[in-house]
Formats: sequence, structure tokens, C-alpha cells
Amino acid sequence: MFDKATYVNRRAKLKELVKSGIIILFGNNESPCNCPANGYSPFRQDSSFLYYFGLNRDGLVGVIDIDNDIETLVGNDIDIEDIVWFGSVDSVHDMAESVGVKNSAPMKSLKTICNDAMRLKRRIHFLPPYRHDIKIQIFDLLGIHPVQQKEAASMDLINAVVKMRSTKEQQEIEELERAAVIGYKMHTTAMRLTKPGVTEKYISGQLDGIASSYGAMVSFPNIFSQHGEIMHGCPSMAKLESGRLVLCDCGAETINNYCSDNTRTYPVNGKFTQRQLDIYSIVEACHDYVLDVAKPGVKYMDVHFAVCRLMTERLKELGLMKGDVDEAVAAGAHAMFLPHGLGHMMGMDVHDMESLDQINVGFDAETRPRLDQFGTNCLRMGRRLEEGFVVTDEPGIYFIPALIDDWKASGHCAEFLNFDMLETYKDFGGIRIEDDVLITKDGCRFIGKDRIPYHPKNIEEFMKNN
Repeated sequence: MFDKATYVNRRAKLKELVKSGIIILFGNNESPCNCPANGYSPFRQDSSFLYYFGLNRDGLVGVIDIDNDIETLVGNDIDIEDIVWFGSVDSVHDMAESVGVKNSAPMKSLKTICNDAMRLKRRIHFLPPYRHDIKIQIFDLLGIHPVQQKEAASMDLINAVVKMRSTKEQQEIEELERAAVIGYKMHTTAMRLTKPGVTEKYISGQLDGIASSYGAMVSFPNIFSQHGEIMHGCPSMAKLESGRLVLCDCGAETINNYCSDNTRTYPVNGKFTQRQLDIYSIVEACHDYVLDVAKPGVKYMDVHFAVCRLMTERLKELGLMKGDVDEAVAAGAHAMFLPHGLGHMMGMDVHDMESLDQINVGFDAETRPRLDQFGTNCLRMGRRLEEGFVVTDEPGIYFIPALIDDWKASGHCAEFLNFDMLETYKDFGGIRIEDDVLITKDGCRFIGKDRIPYHPKNIEEFMKNN
């Protein structure tokens, strides 16, 4: 938790932006794993509830009556049976006071609050729910069927939350720096452990332990795989093989629920082949190029396509692509190698505020996603950058056998792609390099004081000496 004033000021700003009505921010409930008493651990609170109320206990709802300037924390106090098993916790009243909320009430009162508001035809603002229990709760409270709740969610509230959470306060940046420290420990540990014969699962398990030891948990399920061509390749029981590349995409969440997200790709035996270096150097150049062009006022969509043009130029030099660079990128030919966007917002969620719909977070009235083109339709971030934004910089080059076969059969972008050479890369895998970038007053910088090795010589040296 931050100090009380943080949450008081955030709620005041929220009221100013939304202007009128009643805001209901649902906290999360415990989620059963395989029986009611065995919940998934650790408990993860809803990020927007955390942002405005800062309380990491299940079964809480924040109510903000804008018109009457009344804030209420709704929730039930635990009983003696819960205390016996889990220990004492602060009362709902005391938790409310700790974040500057004057009023508290039991959960049954939420129905009365909603009924009174609907009777007076007052606007009730809520965010799109993503958990089924909350969907049922909204159905019970407001009579809105779960399939209609996304559309019924308040755009005024969504826009206000996105506006506030997008720009990180100094204390949030400091928390993201703490997450980066844990992420550094995770990635360098993975590099130390990587050697032929070790399983992907074993290394991933070690990373889980580091995240839990130094913070709350991993910020998303670890991606650790020799099949780097699979964007979200889960670690398997496969043994690491000499001569192959392994892709590690992982991050940590601090005890205050701020995330890191980094990716590194390196040779299992600690030594790049020339063929691997040829591709790696392109991804490396694209990754570093972002530091030169990302700054306030620049659309991240423009940064993305600048990276795509650089990648296309370099792939032409290798003979994998051909034709005019601008025409190739306009046609989406680069998506054969980079079928995703350059990056996404970062914060308390690793894809920050993704539950509010990516089009509301990464785009605005000026920038809209292009949904009719493969690859471009996967951009998560296109809007103009502002000081205080934190975004990921994660270019990659992937050789996906099924995609090669599909485009070759259909002749898609054949004028820009050398399919004969692509055939020889089907066993290559994929390479991605990712870091978290803070947009500063006149440019940008990486989050994290210690840089996880990513230049080839640094990787080889680290793996040799550690």
C-alpha cells in the first residue's frame, strides 16, 4: 500500500473525471482451485480496485457516490471460525479508515444502495467484469445479464481509469523499478541454469520460486521454451538441446502488485552460431532503435512501423525478403516474421488495464487498430506517447512452419518473401528481446538499473562465467 493521501487523491480525481452518478469498483473474491476451501494462491486483487482503494483483501467493494460526495467500503467482517484458521485481520471499518474512506457497510447493503440508485434513475458506473462470480453479482445487483455487461459498462469510468492509470506516478515508477530487480534475478538465474539436458520445466519452476521469494508472484505464467516461434510457448518436460535457442519471457510482481516483463533469447550451449547471430542482430538493432525514436508526442504505432521497416531492410540483406521496403510493410509482409505489435502498456497488470479492452487502453480517437491485416490486427499499443507512460519494447523474428506453409500455398505476399529460403529456416525457432520503457520528458529509458544481458557477446560471456 501507498500512503492514505494517495488513495484519497486518486478517488478525488476519479470523481472529477466521471462527474456524476455512483461508481462501483468490485474487488476480487477468493477463487477455488479444486474445492471451496482450497483457493488459488496467492490471492490477487483487482488492479483498479487496488489503484483506488489499496486494500488486498478478498470480498470487498468500493462505492463512490459522486453527487453526494460519499465513499463507502462494502464488505463483511470475518467471523471467529475464519480467525481460528487464518488469523485476525482488520475490520472493514478500520480498513476503510486506513485509505481515507469514512463509511463502511456489510455486503448486504450493496443491494440497497443499487436499488435506491435505480429507483431514482441515477447512473451506476462499473467496469467490464472478467470473473464469473462478479458477473453473477452484477446480475443480482443490477439485473444486467452477463452477456450484456461488457456493453453496459461505463465508458466514462473506463476512460477516466485509463487516463489516470496510464500515467505513472513517481512512487509507481519506483515500484516498477523494484519489479525490475526481481526480474533481473529471474532472468540471470535462467541463464545460469541453462545447459543441455536440463528440462524447460525445471528452469521455469526456479523462476516461480524467485518471484515468490522476493515479491508477490510471477506477473504472468513463464514462457520458457526451445520453440521460440510459439509466441506464448509454455515450458514442457523437454530437455534442452545443444545447438538450439531457448526463449525466456518472464517477469515478477512486487508485493505492491507492480510488474516487470522482459524477454531474452540465448543458445542452450552458451555459444551463438553464425546463422543465429544473423537473425539475432536484426532483433537487437530493432530493440535498440526504439530508444532513439520513442518520446512524448510520437505515436507508438509509428514506432512499431519504423521498427518493421528496419527489420524488413535487414531481412532483405539476408535474402529472406525482397522488393520495396515501404510496399512490403504496407502489405503486411513483415508479419511473416513479426506477427505481433511492438509492445503494450505496463503497470499493475503486465498488459496494463487489458480487462478494460485493448482498444480503450492502447488506442484513442486519433489512432485505431487495423483489424483487416494479419499481424497489424495484434497491435496492443498505437496511441501517442506521454511522459510517465511505461510500455514494452519487444521486437521479434519468428519462423513459424505452419505460417510459412500457409502463405506459400496461397501466394500471400509472394512478391516480398523468398519462400525457398524460408523453407531452410523452419527448424530455427524464434527470437524476441523485450524490456520495459519509461517515457521521459524528452525521450525514454529502460526500467531497471541492472541490464539483463542481451548483446550477444555479453550473453556468451555471462553464460560462460556463471
